[in-house]
Amino acid sequence: MSFGMLSAAEWEVILLSIRVATLAVTVSLIPGILLGWVLARWQHPLRALLQGIVMLPLVLPPVVTGYLLLYGLGRSRPLGQAWHALTGGQIAYTTAACVIAAAVVGFPLLVEAIRLSMIGIDPRLEQVSRSLGRGPLHTFVRVTLPLALPGVIAGAVLSFARALGEFGATIVVAGNVAGETRTIPVAVYTLLNVRGGEEAALRLVVVSVVLALAALLASFWLSARQRRA
Repeated sequence: MSFGMLSAAEWEVILLSIRVATLAVTVSLIPGILLGWVLARWQHPLRALLQGIVMLPLVLPPVVTGYLLLYGLGRSRPLGQAWHALTGGQIAYTTAACVIAAAVVGFPLLVEAIRLSMIGIDPRLEQVSRSLGRGPLHTFVRVTLPLALPGVIAGAVLSFARALGEFGATIVVAGNVAGETRTIPVAVYTLLNVRGGEEAALRLVVVSVVLALAALLASFWLSARQRRA
């Protein structure tokens, strides 16, 4: 078995997976930061319900998440109709559907890491900023967010790694379209059902492990560097 030469189709799968995971984290980042802050600071009985809804994709079977996304993004649904009005097409079975599925399943990891990071911030630092006449937004941007940055980085990397490995929701809402929705997990599944595909599947598995491990090591390094700074 040779790992030295990846085929053009395998490179296409790898690059698509990286692009999907990157876009998933990008679209999740701002909502994740805001929700992490809300869950860390909001003192209300409904906070537990909100946190439960955010964490739901972690405990739901991925195919159920995919079905709910497919149902919500259908042409007869408001989101599907809005997408059709803008693009003239449908969301399901496109790269956009891949990104949405990856973002949804990785979102709980992003939010939870940010929430825990913000819980660890001494609220007196924020109070000092407010006492100096700084508004809530200025305090959040200049005080809270920099202090929570290690959690933001860790959550983003965990979400990225989870997006790289997303399969269940993706296969339901995005299908298996070469060059469009065939990410690494979908390609591995496909190759394992093709005679003689085991070697290519194993190469993609190794690449997936390397990418995920590199992302985690980068997260540890960046977080340690930020704490030292």
